Amino acid sequence: MRTARTSGGTTGDDRTDVLPPGCRIGGWVVTRLIGSGGWSTVYAARPAGRRPGRAATLPGHGDVALKIMPTAGLSPRQVRRIVESARREVELGRRAGHSRLIGFQEWFVLASPERPSLEGAIVLVMERAAGSLRDLIEAGVPEADRGRLIAGICEGLAHLHRSGWVHSDLKPENVLLGRDRSVKLSDFGLATELTGTHGYAPPMGTLDYFPPERWKAPLGELGVRVRPTADIWALGVIIHEVFAPGVPLFAGATPVARGAAVQEYGEGRAALRVDHAVPAFWRALATDCLAPTHRARAPHTAESLLARITAHREARVAGAGRRCGRARTAVLATALCGVAGATLCSDGVRAAPAAPAGLVRVYNAERGCREPVDLDLRCSLGLAVDPLRPYTAENVVPTRVWHGDVLTADCQVHGGDPVIDEEDRQSTRWFRIRLPAGSVPSTAWLPAVRTREVRALPECR
Repeated sequence: MRTARTSGGTTGDDRTDVLPPGCRIGGWVVTRLIGSGGWSTVYAARPAGRRPGRAATLPGHGDVALKIMPTAGLSPRQVRRIVESARREVELGRRAGHSRLIGFQEWFVLASPERPSLEGAIVLVMERAAGSLRDLIEAGVPEADRGRLIAGICEGLAHLHRSGWVHSDLKPENVLLGRDRSVKLSDFGLATELTGTHGYAPPMGTLDYFPPERWKAPLGELGVRVRPTADIWALGVIIHEVFAPGVPLFAGATPVARGAAVQEYGEGRAALRVDHAVPAFWRALATDCLAPTHRARAPHTAESLLARITAHREARVAGAGRRCGRARTAVLATALCGVAGATLCSDGVRAAPAAPAGLVRVYNAERGCREPVDLDLRCSLGLAVDPLRPYTAENVVPTRVWHGDVLTADCQVHGGDPVIDEEDRQSTRWFRIRLPAGSVPSTAWLPAVRTREVRALPECR
């Protein structure tokens, strides 16, 4: 579904006349155009018996979204496709309702002799959202909201998959946001009901969210085979878009060209390039979602991914509590230093003067970055300014390191910000690294999950 950007008399695909505000559709009055897709147009509407500007007083009598699916002028085969799409949305809406799925109210066939283009159109009445994840990505997703939004998508997918359905067209346009920023999956026109391990969907969808196996899936009488791992792949693409907007996962000027790059990756002829703007934990999660084959993706279900996100959030909350405790201790220590004399005090985390130096070798868990890469920035790793703060782009020094680099470390700390690498190794241990002479700052921090060769190092003070 595309957000409306037209100001004339047709929808974005020039197939259906735009309905003006005030137009009555069944028991509803159109208030504005929301957006259009290949087979439908969506409008905001209010109950016909309610005056504009007045709030609803009864449950179920508030503003809604009308999804209008015209059938006039289409071939019998196209009409059957429209009817089947509407049937799937209605059936899923009635059987698989959930707080993370857009609410469904009713459907009807429109009799509109005054508008021949809408005669016989199928109308779905649904819960109205405030916007889509695509709108938010284009505006800039607040850092504090990113993890919560991904978790909400996982909740919706987990419920869909438990209920025996695959979304089949998951993308930011089909992730809607409530006025309270709640997440709602929508647009189930291609949703596929599972019979055993898979189902069959029409050969339609959004190419940029197709997994490698979908590009060469044989088309049978029932459509193409679809499994829940197709939604997991699309989730991986969405994670990358949320954390690295505007950076394509796969190179190509068109969806078909990008699809060719997806197939090369799926066949093992190209590496996955997750942008380093994506924090370590979310890189690991996206990498698992984007495993090149159905078999490799299958262990990473929506439920297991949601469990990992929940554990990560709990660890961060616990870590924040520990950091607050350390901060209070530091304030007390500073006060005592003022009494005893500044010459006895050290700055924050500092090694004892006699601490022996050690060597650590950088390890990149991303397989495509373990071969000689000519210092490709996409394979570089960042060193943190502060091990107690989240390991994000804002907390990284300018100096970059690559797989195999040997660094000098002088001490270590435990209880830093938890870091999970692409192989699901997690640690709160960090090593203080001496940077080359003239570097600003002169030291930085390497998470323990970024090395496999650790010498005995003293604790930093």
